[in-house]
Amino acid sequence: MSTVPRRRFLAQLAGAGVITPALTFPEILWTKLQEAELAEITSEMILDAAQLANLEMTEDKAAAMVEETTENLARYRELQEEPLGNEVPLPLHFNPQVPGVEVDRTPRPIQISKPSVERPANLEDIAFWPLTHLARLLETRQVSSIELTNLYLSRLKRHGPALNCVVTLTEDRARTQASKADEEIEAGLYHGPLHGIPYGVKDIIAVRGYPTTWGAAPFADRVIDEDATVVQRLDGAGAVLVAKLTTGELAFGDRWFGGRTNSPWNLEVGSSGSSAGSGAATAAGLVGFAIGTDTGGSILGPSQQCGVVGLRPTFGRVSRHGVMAAGTTLDKIGPMCRSAEGAALVLHAIAGPDDLDFSVPNIPVNWDAGMDATDLRLGYLAYVVEAEEDPEYRVHHSHIIELLNDQWGELHQVELPASNLNFFVEYVERAAGFTEFLQDGL
Repeated sequence: MSTVPRRRFLAQLAGAGVITPALTFPEILWTKLQEAELAEITSEMILDAAQLANLEMTEDKAAAMVEETTENLARYRELQEEPLGNEVPLPLHFNPQVPGVEVDRTPRPIQISKPSVERPANLEDIAFWPLTHLARLLETRQVSSIELTNLYLSRLKRHGPALNCVVTLTEDRARTQASKADEEIEAGLYHGPLHGIPYGVKDIIAVRGYPTTWGAAPFADRVIDEDATVVQRLDGAGAVLVAKLTTGELAFGDRWFGGRTNSPWNLEVGSSGSSAGSGAATAAGLVGFAIGTDTGGSILGPSQQCGVVGLRPTFGRVSRHGVMAAGTTLDKIGPMCRSAEGAALVLHAIAGPDDLDFSVPNIPVNWDAGMDATDLRLGYLAYVVEAEEDPEYRVHHSHIIELLNDQWGELHQVELPASNLNFFVEYVERAAGFTEFLQDGL
């Protein structure tokens, strides 16, 4: 008996009017059909499914459902011939904007800090510089993009194996982009602070001509023949892609088919979270900045573990087109940098609608490096800090709170509703996105 993809079965039941307010009923019915390996649905299966779903169902009602539901089985199986790829979103337009809350939609020119920089005698010294300082070197033509690109490619080759943070180097693409950036800057066509800056992307982000492995062995050689929107945006900003960086298998954790990605601070410790390679490479000075993704903490975890600035944007800030879907209503794409301003500048470049991801509204990212930050009200989740069990982490958290108190005055304790459903949503959406792979035995 051929298997029936769960999402299609549920959709067809909905079309036939079988879906009830308890969505678990058709889900359970589908499971029972697969487990029984039968060619038809029986009234006993319907009654059992209804009981598990906590629905009232009489034998007469169950018997009345058998014939029509069984007739639809052939249609369900035909749908298997047109598989839904991971890139196909759920039939849902999730809008994260809160009703009644006014959002500033007026775009303004970004105001960037202009640090005073001087090229060091040893170019290796700039490997850990923040993005703003690297940008200033390029803008003032003290360093060329090809020099910076060769520096980071060299460091990726030297230090990448110990960190286990690199899947694929994109050398040819990088040198072509760097040479183009140098020509444009020399001609006075400076595109902005990312122009000529080498960066890396998490390997669930598609790049034309290179493998996109999702951290999983079955996809080690799989090439997706397109550039994700985030890569296209960075190309437009003149940034230089030097590497595809490790991700936990199917964007979960810090272990991929090549092993565990390690923290640059302690090689005996994993770098945490599925944007593991992006965090490790940024902290170790192997890239100017990196792009990560976050469904349930995959930017936040590696940023904390590796000591970098990770910006997990609001859902819908950045298009997910060309990026593996882990949680359709939870996936966020954001920068991982060595400074807060660097993260703001990268977000400015990658945010905004592309007419391919309909969850992305047209809301600008306005950045002013000269703004009076003391006007901001800062809040933190006290219960999260208090729940930390690791003594070393607790010390770090307390230190950060003290620093912020000194800078901004009193911090505000914020409470968010906690629920056991928090991760349940992610797991359900992951299961829906990877059904095809599981059924293919991958």
